[in-house]
This record gives sequence, C-alpha cells and structure tokens, in this order.
Amino acid sequence: MSIIVPRLSVLQASAVCSFTSPVKRINEGHDVSSFLRSKAYHDIMVFLLQLNRAMFPCRLSDPVKNERTARIWKIDSPKLILSETVRQIRALLVELNTIIDDVPPDPGPRRFGNVSFRRWYDTVEAQLPTLLSRYLPDRVLSFSKSSVVAPQAELQSYLLGALGSSQRLDYGTGHELSFLAFLGCIWKLGGFSTDSAEDEERGIVLGIIEPAQYGPAISDTDETPTEGSLPNAPDPADVVKVAAVGRERATNMYFSAIGFIYDVKKGPFWEHSPMLYDISGVRGGWAKINKGMIKMYVAEVLSKFPVVQHFYFGSLFSWDEDPEATSAPDSIHIANQPSQNHSKFPQGDTGPAPTAKLGNTKAPWVSATSAASSTFVGTAAPWSKRSTVTSPTLAFPSQTEQRNISQTPRMPSNINPRPAAQNASEKQTMGAVPPPTRAPWAKD
Repeated sequence: MSIIVPRLSVLQASAVCSFTSPVKRINEGHDVSSFLRSKAYHDIMVFLLQLNRAMFPCRLSDPVKNERTARIWKIDSPKLILSETVRQIRALLVELNTIIDDVPPDPGPRRFGNVSFRRWYDTVEAQLPTLLSRYLPDRVLSFSKSSVVAPQAELQSYLLGALGSSQRLDYGTGHELSFLAFLGCIWKLGGFSTDSAEDEERGIVLGIIEPAQYGPAISDTDETPTEGSLPNAPDPADVVKVAAVGRERATNMYFSAIGFIYDVKKGPFWEHSPMLYDISGVRGGWAKINKGMIKMYVAEVLSKFPVVQHFYFGSLFSWDEDPEATSAPDSIHIANQPSQNHSKFPQGDTGPAPTAKLGNTKAPWVSATSAASSTFVGTAAPWSKRSTVTSPTLAFPSQTEQRNISQTPRMPSNINPRPAAQNASEKQTMGAVPPPTRAPWAKD
C-alpha cells in the first residue's frame, strides 16, 4: 500500500498576495510552542516530507521476466531529470562560491571563524538582488504586482539566512532550515514544475541540496524503502569503516555526509560522532533510520529555541496559527526552553526596599547547618556519588524506556512530529544534570 504524502501548495498566479519582509518572532522559550502550532511549521514539515518521500525506491515490474525490481536514486543517477529552475539555482550557488575568490581568507590568527567571512557576507548581500534577478524565473520575482513588498524581499531574507551568521561567525542547522524555506518559497511561487512533481522533487534533492551539503541527513539515503532495506543496500554499520565510506560516498547521500565528517574530524568515529555511531547499530533497516532521523530533526532542531530563534517569518512562511494544529503536550524540550524575563517582580516594581542592616551575603543553597559546620564539603557534580556512578556504555534504551517515549509533535498526513511528552518517570529522574541526548529509537 502506497503512502500518500501531501505536497506544499502552489499559489495561484491570479491570487492577490501581500508579501512582507520576514521578521523575528521567536524571542523567548515559550514562543517555540507557538511556532509548533504555526502555518510555517506545517509548511516546513509538508515540504520536508515530500522531498524525503520522493527519494524512496520505485518498485518496478517486468512482465516478460516475471520479476520485480526497484529503481533507486543515486547521486550520479543518469535518469535524474533537472529542470531549468534547478539548473539555475545550481548556477546561483556556484556564483556565490566564486565570490570567495574576491574575498580571500584573513591570514591572521583567529580563535573562531575567519573574519573575512563578514566581508564575503556583505559582498553577497549587496549583490543578492542582482543575483536573484539573474538566476530565478521571472514568474517568481514578479508573482504579484499588487503587493507593496515584492516576493524578492522574502526570498532574499531566507537565502541570506542560509549563508550563516556574519555576527557570530558560525553555521548550523538553523541556517540549513532557512535554505529549505528559500526552496519552499520558490515552490510556493510556482518556480518549480509540478507537471512531474516527483522528478522535480528528486531534482531539488540531488541537484541542489546534495551538492550544497544542505541537510543530507534529512533526505537520508536514496535506498530507503517504506520498511526494512533493499537487498543490496549498504550496511549502516559500515559508517565506521573508512574504506566502505570512501566507496559509497560518491553515490549515496548518507555516506556522502559521513565522508564529509571524516574529512573534517579526526579520531575514533564513536568519539567525535557518538549519535551517528549509535544509529549505525540499528538493525531495523534504512526505513527505521529514516523515520527516526525525521523525529530527531523535529525534536533537536525545530523544537529547540537556540536553533529556531533565528528563523524569520513572512507571508510565505507565516507565524499565524494553523487552524488544524493541536496543542502540543508539555515535553522535556518545551519545559526546558530559556526565557529572557528572569525577574519575579512586575514591570516597574523593583521589589521590597532594602533593610537598614544587611547580613552576610550567602548563596541561597547554603543552609544554617552546613554554614555552621566546621567540616568543609567540596562542590561535586550530582552524578559523582559512588553509588550512582556507572560505566559509560553505548547501550540503546530498554523496552521500558521506549514505552515511556510518547509521540512527537504534529506532522502533516500520517506522521506526528511534535516533541515527546514528559511522563511521570522522566519527571522523577530529571535532576540538575539532564540525561545525555541519544536516539531513543535506535534499538534492535
């Protein structure tokens, strides 16, 4: 039985649209809950899932030989069809890369990122209106002439957001999310052909996302069936074998991403990539890995304030609440979101006036007994008690732990991506030090 996944809706050319310059909406931790109920979240998940589903193998039947085979989509697949829009966006990315030659890296000492990135970013920002006009279809840039703000304002905002932070000199999954939104805007504005939607979606994944190294783990492997793995699919455990990674990275998206990790990191794989090492032990096949990574993307990216706080909202990815959204239950991710307002007094109230005589200033956790005691008690981590120390292992969650994991936040169609609700046992075990993050679904 085939799985029907909805596609991101395309705006009608005759529709009256009011585009806006994207603005920041996620300012505090509790805003993440509003984001998970927004139209933007819904559209992001719809677009993500449709691209993911397009990479599943196609089942073929040969009536002459009376046998059934599967067509897979590799990076260098000769049957891959690239539309004109896909080729133009590829050319745009190449143009952005050539600008690096005009802004060489700074040779001076540095602790974090190279400061020349700021000059490159400013150069790209100044040239971006011209670049978008050169490489994007006219039907996208002139979609609605009745709008005061042109759609180019939203496209430019998301593409700039996909280049990294010129202020912090960093790059992360939040910037990859902006690039996904940039492609989603083009899809909504009719820039991609929908005559053969699956061919276009595969062109977006293999023609744009993979060469640019944007979110390869989201699209996962090109040999992912709905259940299990194909007979000739590479073994997930081969990620720890350098020779196997070198052999598969030229054709397999997942191993291509693993190969990049080997290029930039040294040392044992389990040490610098413990999460991927846990995933390599999954024996449920690539289908289970694919489903688990989507759930993890929702929990570790879309539900984390430090990541999504830099995502901006306009008209194409709207902050308005999705009328079909349901309130997500409280979860570990939502409950532990930071807040900018730490004051316990109302605005304008500075609290009680100070007394005439102040006592010694002590930390609030110093009790009278401990203060009067002559025996010094050193500060120790809560987990350093001898009775609770256990040897670190790479074990997967037990069956009891798996039963305590509830469904993740809302996802379109038949998949629910909202963060898992925090159950009673988790509330009892949660202490000052949160448990280590690992794939809860990575179990045989």
